[in-house]
Amino acid sequence: RAQTYFDHGEFIAELARRVALPTESQNPERAGELRAYLTEELQPALARLGFRSRVLENPVVPRCPFLLAEREEQADLPTVLSYGHGDVVLGYAEQWREGLSPWEVRREGDRLYGRGTADNKGQHTINLAALAAVLAQRGRLGFNAKLLIETGEEVGSPGLREVCEAEREWFRADVFIASDGPRLEPQRPTVTLGQRGAWNFELSVNYREGGHHSGQWGGVLADPAITLAHALGTITTNKGKILVPGWCPEEIKDSVRAVLKDLTLASGENVPEIDPEWGEPGLTPAEQVYGWCSFDVLAFDAGNPRNPVNAIPPRASAHCQLRFVVDVEQEALLPALRGHLDAHGYELVEIKPAGSEVMVPSRLDPDHPWVQWAAASIRETTDLSPTILPNSGGSGPNAIFAKILNLPTLWIPHSYRGCSQHAPNEHLLLPVARQGLEVMTGLFWDLGEGGTPANTAGG
Repeated sequence: RAQTYFDHGEFIAELARRVALPTESQNPERAGELRAYLTEELQPALARLGFRSRVLENPVVPRCPFLLAEREEQADLPTVLSYGHGDVVLGYAEQWREGLSPWEVRREGDRLYGRGTADNKGQHTINLAALAAVLAQRGRLGFNAKLLIETGEEVGSPGLREVCEAEREWFRADVFIASDGPRLEPQRPTVTLGQRGAWNFELSVNYREGGHHSGQWGGVLADPAITLAHALGTITTNKGKILVPGWCPEEIKDSVRAVLKDLTLASGENVPEIDPEWGEPGLTPAEQVYGWCSFDVLAFDAGNPRNPVNAIPPRASAHCQLRFVVDVEQEALLPALRGHLDAHGYELVEIKPAGSEVMVPSRLDPDHPWVQWAAASIRETTDLSPTILPNSGGSGPNAIFAKILNLPTLWIPHSYRGCSQHAPNEHLLLPVARQGLEVMTGLFWDLGEGGTPANTAGG
């Protein structure tokens, strides 16, 4: 049933209708489209699957509401919470290749172009189609299903924490299973168990008011850009190894190292070449991205970069980011950096938050029973052993589900690393999507067959 739905074009038609709604959460003028995606597109589709749903207002950003949907079959059956986001990043229509539009699905070979095809409309469309296939075949799911769709993920999921806390009883479940992000390799299913944290902050040096002529004052006035560059140079080596005490785990956990041991990072079109000598010495690329921490300078500003003048700038700033794993104490990050800079003589370097709040890291242990159960289901469907990632390299709202709702979290992505997510020409690979639909149909079927791990949920 699932394969027929896909092969006869129903998947593309359904996704095309959803992509046509320009749900740009970064654009304040798209509030109507965000709400329409929930009320006009998803609610009728979910009602046909026997779900009762309601729209919740966002207590933080009103233009980004939430949809909560539930299909309860029997109180003593396992309950699965799933998730997706209906919002997308800005379309940037003028930057797409000729013949492509962010709001129109177009197929070229094995690629399906359009904003949201990969992130995240295509992925939750696959999961809903898998539920529909199981219902059509069995007449019931055999488990209770809950679904949360948010419309503010691309602006940092504002209000999600508050909604989960306020609706804690509704969110009670046995396991969290959702789809977002890319597979490690296009041809092989991936199960991701959490996400790295992200801390964005600004370092700045402010010496004086206004710039001063470099010919008259050069050599006697301190240059804030030089000071800041040297301060940044104490944070890592020239090869990117982090030097701030407490910013990296003491070691990689054995269960994490075991699942990363034989993994290689994908290469190919739209994927950059890895710099093998960058980062923590002695770690494989997979360990660097999925088991360790990384520091990057995302932007550096001093003077007028677009139109330099002969003046020593009064200030310099750098927008920085630390990606960190669960083994690092989040509360110690800022004090550790402050102490490190002071110890190196950079007391004048200011530290302040930049962008959204800190994204909290989370990780389900690779040895957890739900991980083993999901891997067995995927092997039975595909004859392939899935890649197990202890956490994604990026960040997202997983910690809310893992720590606030106390759920084991499994992410089964249906995209790939070269999908141009967040960029022009975003696309979904149709073979990956088709296999993803098979995987989810098998997974949901097996959930209804019994024999799932014992209830360890909190919530």
